[in-house]
Amino acid sequence: MENLFQFSWCFWEFQIGDHIEPLDPDLIASFVQYGVFGSGFNYEATGSSLVYNQVYPYEGLQNYTSGIIHHVLLTGLDPNTLYEYQCGDPYIPAMSSVHYFRTMPSQSNDYPSRIAVVGDLGLTYNTSTTFNHLISNHPDLVLLVGGLSYADFYLTNGTQSDCYSCSFHETYQPRWDYWGRFMQPLLANVPTMVIAGDHEIEEQAESQTFVAYSSRFAVPSEESGSSSTLYYSFNAGGIHFVILCPYISYDKSSDQYHWLEWDLSNVDRTVTPWLIAAWYPPWYSTYKSHYREAECMRVEMEDLLFYYGVDIVFNGHVHAYERSNRVYNYTLDPCGPVYVTVGDGGSLENLDIEHADEPGNCPDPSTTPNNYIGGFCAFNFTSGPANGKFCWDEQPDYSAYRESSFGHGILQVENETHALWTWHRNQDKFNTAGDIIYIVREPDRCPV
Repeated sequence: MENLFQFSWCFWEFQIGDHIEPLDPDLIASFVQYGVFGSGFNYEATGSSLVYNQVYPYEGLQNYTSGIIHHVLLTGLDPNTLYEYQCGDPYIPAMSSVHYFRTMPSQSNDYPSRIAVVGDLGLTYNTSTTFNHLISNHPDLVLLVGGLSYADFYLTNGTQSDCYSCSFHETYQPRWDYWGRFMQPLLANVPTMVIAGDHEIEEQAESQTFVAYSSRFAVPSEESGSSSTLYYSFNAGGIHFVILCPYISYDKSSDQYHWLEWDLSNVDRTVTPWLIAAWYPPWYSTYKSHYREAECMRVEMEDLLFYYGVDIVFNGHVHAYERSNRVYNYTLDPCGPVYVTVGDGGSLENLDIEHADEPGNCPDPSTTPNNYIGGFCAFNFTSGPANGKFCWDEQPDYSAYRESSFGHGILQVENETHALWTWHRNQDKFNTAGDIIYIVREPDRCPV
């Protein structure tokens, strides 16, 4: 995959209420003027624009229409190079201030220096601390593992909802605009990839889902052979990332599964030695909240990830931190992935504290499935220390470290076999690691 960069921004104000009139996307053009840092804006690229609506089938709910959202794709960029740019419409004129970004390295023996990983940010006091610490750690690439704006936690009148579990609930779309403005210092200067979680579903009239997510974020679906914005892949130097979604079909007959099998089979480990996967709900989490919720997805896809030698998996959803040992099918395996849950970015929900293996905390199996993720697959264990039970009686041996604190993680891939993972608590200084470990690949021991 060549060095591609997609620029997205929003111009003009949103509208919300009973009588909304969508803007005409052709009112303003989509331009990015850019050049290598210090050489001026020697290049220009144009793109497309759109407006999306969030419309409800019930009276009394306020509908929403966005400002004009622009997407411009830049190609042919030099690897590992600092660029400066501004975006807007130079003929009005209406151009942004100047921002900067660095492209990804392209060689198999070169990697982004620091990759920040965090999920479930929302827009809270804790989000601010996470955000400030993350920026202070100077990432070259950011992976947001779902749970972005939490607009679905608010009614259309802007007040917080007390019925998130209702079969149909409203979302307050201006939260997306507020979140985007808050995140601009990061998003305007650091390449950022996003993942869709259940907070991005946002069902509306005619059963439309993921409209805000798919409209606001441009991901390399087409470039990676995917037919959906909800699953895709990309390279960052010697790392191949695979992004998946459990909220659409993923079984072995689905388009997503067939795409995943095709994508993994085409990874050249001499070019991208590291293989990292990410999606929202974790397969390996010991917290009571969302315990074994994504078991159906694990049953369908785990063998495929293991067969192709995925090294690391990042998840969110659980509002706490947990890192596993290398594991496959709930059993320690030196060739399985390391699973890291980082759903501790700062969402307005409380931190998850209780563990399913603690006395009295094991949930009733019938309460664990998620309607969007599939049917009931989380049966009692048939072997090992938890044989005949739904939960372990103590912290499972695959769970290496767990802590209920807000924070973010930094991955530093140093070469084709060693990567340093550090997790940073919000209550510590940004450069202090609460959890630190080298993740080591053993390609001779675990051939793909």
